[in-house]
Amino acid sequence: MTYAIQWLRSLLFNLSMYIAMPLIGLFYLPWALFSPRGARAACQAYCNWVRWSARWMIGLHSEVRGIAPDYPCVIAAKHQSFLDIIMIFNSVPAGRFIMKDELRYAPILGWFALRIGCVPVRRGERGRAIAKMKRDVDKGRAEPGQLIIYSQGTRTAPGSRAPYKAGTAVLYQQLDQPCVPAACNVGLFWPRRGVYRKPGVAVVEFLDPIPPGLPRAAFMTSLEQAVETRSDALMAEAGFIAKGDD
Repeated sequence: MTYAIQWLRSLLFNLSMYIAMPLIGLFYLPWALFSPRGARAACQAYCNWVRWSARWMIGLHSEVRGIAPDYPCVIAAKHQSFLDIIMIFNSVPAGRFIMKDELRYAPILGWFALRIGCVPVRRGERGRAIAKMKRDVDKGRAEPGQLIIYSQGTRTAPGSRAPYKAGTAVLYQQLDQPCVPAACNVGLFWPRRGVYRKPGVAVVEFLDPIPPGLPRAAFMTSLEQAVETRSDALMAEAGFIAKGDD
Protein backbone atom coordinates (compact mmCIF):
# COMPACT_ATOMS: atom_id res chain seq x y z
CA MET A 1 0.00 0.00 0.00
CA THR A 2 2.84 2.42 0.89
CA TYR A 3 4.50 1.84 -2.49
CA ALA A 4 1.21 2.40 -4.31
CA ILE A 5 0.62 5.69 -2.50
CA GLN A 6 4.14 6.92 -3.26
CA TRP A 7 3.75 5.85 -6.90
CA LEU A 8 0.53 7.88 -7.16
CA ARG A 9 2.19 10.88 -5.53
CA SER A 10 5.06 10.50 -8.00
CA LEU A 11 2.65 10.43 -10.92
CA LEU A 12 0.94 13.62 -9.76
CA PHE A 13 4.31 15.28 -9.24
CA ASN A 14 5.46 14.34 -12.74
CA LEU A 15 2.24 15.71 -14.22
CA SER A 16 2.68 18.95 -12.28
CA MET A 17 6.17 19.35 -13.79
CA TYR A 18 4.83 19.07 -17.33
CA ILE A 19 1.99 21.47 -16.58
CA ALA A 20 4.22 24.01 -14.85
CA MET A 21 6.70 24.25 -17.72
CA PRO A 22 4.38 25.92 -20.30
CA LEU A 23 2.64 27.99 -17.64
CA ILE A 24 5.90 29.46 -16.33
CA GLY A 25 7.18 29.84 -19.88
CA LEU A 26 4.13 31.82 -20.95
CA PHE A 27 4.25 34.02 -17.86
CA TYR A 28 7.87 35.02 -18.53
CA LEU A 29 7.60 35.08 -22.32
CA PRO A 30 7.16 38.87 -22.78
CA TRP A 31 10.32 39.54 -20.77
CA ALA A 32 12.18 36.63 -22.38
CA LEU A 33 11.41 37.94 -25.87
CA PHE A 34 13.21 41.19 -25.10
CA SER A 35 16.02 39.94 -22.88
CA PRO A 36 17.87 36.70 -22.19
CA ARG A 37 17.58 37.66 -18.52
CA GLY A 38 13.87 37.02 -18.78
CA ALA A 39 14.53 33.56 -20.19
CA ARG A 40 17.00 32.83 -17.41
CA ALA A 41 14.50 34.05 -14.80
CA ALA A 42 11.90 31.68 -16.28
CA CYS A 43 14.30 28.74 -16.09
CA GLN A 44 15.24 29.57 -12.50
CA ALA A 45 11.56 29.89 -11.56
CA TYR A 46 10.90 26.45 -13.03
CA CYS A 47 13.83 24.95 -11.11
CA ASN A 48 12.54 26.53 -7.90
CA TRP A 49 9.08 25.08 -8.57
CA VAL A 50 10.40 21.56 -9.17
CA ARG A 51 12.56 21.56 -6.04
CA TRP A 52 9.80 23.09 -3.88
CA SER A 53 7.02 20.84 -5.16
CA ALA A 54 9.21 17.73 -4.82
CA ARG A 55 9.53 18.40 -1.08
CA TRP A 56 5.85 18.36 -0.27
CA MET A 57 4.48 16.18 -3.06
CA ILE A 58 6.89 13.25 -2.89
CA GLY A 59 9.02 13.95 0.19
CA LEU A 60 12.19 14.49 -1.87
CA HIS A 61 14.44 17.22 -0.52
CA SER A 62 17.36 18.55 -2.55
CA GLU A 63 20.62 19.75 -1.02
CA VAL A 64 23.51 21.53 -2.74
CA ARG A 65 26.90 21.24 -1.06
CA GLY A 66 30.25 22.84 -1.73
CA ILE A 67 30.83 26.24 -3.29
CA ALA A 68 28.80 26.84 -6.43
CA PRO A 69 30.98 28.80 -8.86
CA ASP A 70 29.94 32.34 -9.74
CA TYR A 71 32.86 32.92 -12.14
CA PRO A 72 33.46 31.74 -15.74
CA CYS A 73 34.35 28.06 -15.66
CA VAL A 74 33.51 24.60 -16.93
CA ILE A 75 31.32 22.47 -14.66
CA ALA A 76 31.92 18.77 -15.36
CA ALA A 77 29.13 16.90 -13.62
CA LYS A 78 27.87 13.43 -12.86
CA HIS A 79 24.54 12.89 -14.62
CA GLN A 80 22.01 10.49 -13.12
CA SER A 81 18.63 12.08 -13.83
CA PHE A 82 16.77 15.27 -14.73
CA LEU A 83 17.06 16.40 -11.12
CA ASP A 84 20.82 17.04 -11.26
CA ILE A 85 20.20 19.32 -14.25
CA ILE A 86 17.67 21.27 -12.20
CA MET A 87 19.91 21.51 -9.12
CA ILE A 88 23.10 22.52 -10.91
CA PHE A 89 21.44 25.18 -13.05
CA ASN A 90 19.53 26.51 -10.05
CA SER A 91 22.81 26.95 -8.11
CA VAL A 92 24.83 29.09 -10.53
CA PRO A 93 24.17 32.61 -11.84
CA ALA A 94 24.85 32.12 -15.54
CA GLY A 95 24.75 28.41 -16.35
CA ARG A 96 24.46 27.09 -19.86
CA PHE A 97 24.64 23.52 -21.09
CA ILE A 98 26.34 21.67 -23.87
CA MET A 99 23.25 20.00 -25.33
CA LYS A 100 22.37 17.64 -28.15
CA ASP A 101 21.46 19.55 -31.29
CA GLU A 102 18.03 17.92 -31.58
CA LEU A 103 16.97 19.42 -28.24
CA ARG A 104 16.76 22.85 -29.86
CA TYR A 105 13.53 21.66 -31.51
CA ALA A 106 11.90 20.55 -28.24
CA PRO A 107 8.74 22.59 -27.52
CA ILE A 108 9.31 25.43 -25.02
CA LEU A 109 12.47 23.83 -23.59
CA GLY A 110 14.47 24.24 -26.79
CA TRP A 111 13.67 27.92 -27.30
CA PHE A 112 14.44 28.87 -23.70
CA ALA A 113 17.65 26.81 -23.76
CA LEU A 114 18.90 28.71 -26.80
CA ARG A 115 17.80 32.01 -25.29
CA ILE A 116 19.97 31.49 -22.17
CA GLY A 117 22.98 30.56 -24.28
CA CYS A 118 23.05 26.76 -24.27
CA VAL A 119 25.33 25.38 -26.94
CA PRO A 120 23.70 22.86 -29.31
CA VAL A 121 26.28 20.44 -30.68
CA ARG A 122 26.01 18.07 -33.60
CA ARG A 123 28.07 14.91 -33.58
CA GLY A 124 31.64 15.76 -34.53
CA GLU A 125 31.13 19.55 -34.45
CA ARG A 126 31.80 20.36 -30.79
CA GLY A 127 34.94 22.36 -31.59
CA ARG A 128 33.12 24.62 -34.04
CA ALA A 129 30.29 25.24 -31.58
CA ILE A 130 32.67 26.12 -28.74
CA ALA A 131 34.69 28.42 -30.98
CA LYS A 132 31.52 30.31 -31.90
CA MET A 133 30.51 30.59 -28.24
CA LYS A 134 33.93 32.06 -27.39
CA ARG A 135 33.63 34.60 -30.22
CA ASP A 136 30.17 35.61 -29.04
CA VAL A 137 31.44 36.15 -25.48
CA ASP A 138 34.48 38.11 -26.70
CA LYS A 139 32.27 40.38 -28.83
CA GLY A 140 29.71 40.95 -26.08
CA ARG A 141 26.92 39.03 -27.81
CA ALA A 142 26.81 36.46 -25.00
CA GLU A 143 27.57 36.71 -21.31
CA PRO A 144 30.43 34.74 -19.78
CA GLY A 145 29.25 32.12 -17.37
CA GLN A 146 29.37 28.52 -16.27
CA LEU A 147 29.42 26.01 -19.12
CA ILE A 148 27.95 22.71 -17.88
CA ILE A 149 28.90 19.43 -19.50
CA TYR A 150 28.22 15.82 -18.56
CA SER A 151 31.55 14.10 -19.04
CA GLN A 152 30.12 10.62 -19.54
CA GLY A 153 27.79 11.92 -22.21
CA THR A 154 24.69 10.23 -20.83
CA ARG A 155 22.80 9.45 -17.64
CA THR A 156 24.34 6.68 -15.58
CA ALA A 157 22.42 4.60 -13.05
CA PRO A 158 23.79 4.40 -9.49
CA GLY A 159 26.53 1.80 -9.30
CA SER A 160 27.12 1.62 -13.06
CA ARG A 161 30.25 2.84 -14.81
CA ALA A 162 30.58 4.63 -18.13
CA PRO A 163 33.78 5.99 -19.68
CA TYR A 164 34.60 9.68 -19.43
CA LYS A 165 34.66 11.18 -22.91
CA ALA A 166 37.57 13.22 -24.23
CA GLY A 167 35.25 16.10 -25.18
CA THR A 168 35.44 17.46 -21.64
CA ALA A 169 39.24 17.71 -21.86
CA VAL A 170 38.99 19.42 -25.24
CA LEU A 171 36.55 21.93 -23.79
CA TYR A 172 38.78 22.50 -20.74
CA GLN A 173 41.77 23.21 -22.97
CA GLN A 174 39.89 25.36 -25.47
CA LEU A 175 38.35 27.63 -22.86
CA ASP A 176 41.46 27.74 -20.62
CA GLN A 177 39.22 28.10 -17.57
CA PRO A 178 39.00 26.27 -14.23
CA CYS A 179 36.93 23.10 -14.23
CA VAL A 180 34.62 22.53 -11.28
CA PRO A 181 33.72 18.82 -10.83
CA ALA A 182 30.24 18.08 -9.51
CA ALA A 183 29.19 14.81 -7.85
CA CYS A 184 25.70 13.60 -6.99
CA ASN A 185 23.50 10.81 -5.65
CA VAL A 186 20.20 11.94 -7.20
CA GLY A 187 19.66 8.76 -9.22
CA LEU A 188 18.90 6.88 -6.00
CA PHE A 189 15.70 8.89 -5.62
CA TRP A 190 14.89 10.02 -9.17
CA PRO A 191 15.84 7.24 -11.58
CA ARG A 192 16.59 7.57 -15.27
CA ARG A 193 13.25 6.09 -16.30
CA GLY A 194 9.87 5.35 -14.82
CA VAL A 195 7.31 7.19 -12.74
CA TYR A 196 8.33 6.27 -9.20
CA ARG A 197 10.26 8.82 -7.10
CA LYS A 198 11.63 7.96 -3.65
CA PRO A 199 11.55 10.28 -0.63
CA GLY A 200 14.88 11.28 0.85
CA VAL A 201 17.64 13.86 0.39
CA ALA A 202 19.12 14.18 -3.09
CA VAL A 203 22.55 15.83 -3.07
CA VAL A 204 24.64 17.62 -5.66
CA GLU A 205 28.09 18.64 -4.46
CA PHE A 206 30.48 21.06 -6.14
CA LEU A 207 34.07 19.93 -5.60
CA ASP A 208 37.40 21.76 -5.56
CA PRO A 209 38.17 23.41 -8.91
CA ILE A 210 40.79 21.92 -11.21
CA PRO A 211 43.00 24.81 -12.37
CA PRO A 212 43.50 25.41 -16.08
CA GLY A 213 46.62 24.26 -17.88
CA LEU A 214 46.88 20.58 -16.94
CA PRO A 215 47.84 18.07 -19.65
CA ARG A 216 44.83 16.24 -21.03
CA ALA A 217 45.58 12.86 -19.45
CA ALA A 218 46.26 14.35 -16.03
CA PHE A 219 43.11 16.43 -16.20
CA MET A 220 40.89 13.48 -17.12
CA THR A 221 42.36 11.31 -14.37
CA SER A 222 41.87 14.03 -11.77
CA LEU A 223 38.31 14.74 -12.91
CA GLU A 224 37.16 11.12 -12.97
CA GLN A 225 38.70 10.29 -9.61
CA ALA A 226 37.13 13.34 -7.97
CA VAL A 227 33.62 12.86 -9.38
CA GLU A 228 33.40 9.10 -9.03
CA THR A 229 34.92 8.94 -5.54
CA ARG A 230 32.65 11.64 -4.16
CA SER A 231 29.54 10.34 -5.96
CA ASP A 232 30.16 6.89 -4.48
CA ALA A 233 30.52 8.47 -1.03
CA LEU A 234 27.28 10.44 -1.39
CA MET A 235 25.41 7.31 -2.49
CA ALA A 236 26.87 5.31 0.40
CA GLU A 237 25.82 8.08 2.77
CA ALA A 238 22.28 7.60 1.49
CA GLY A 239 22.44 3.86 2.15
CA PHE A 240 23.30 2.59 -1.34
CA ILE A 241 25.55 -0.45 -1.55
CA ALA A 242 26.96 -1.15 -4.99
CA LYS A 243 27.13 -4.71 -6.27
CA GLY A 244 30.36 -6.29 -5.16
CA ASP A 245 30.66 -4.13 -2.05
CA ASP A 246 30.54 -5.71 1.38
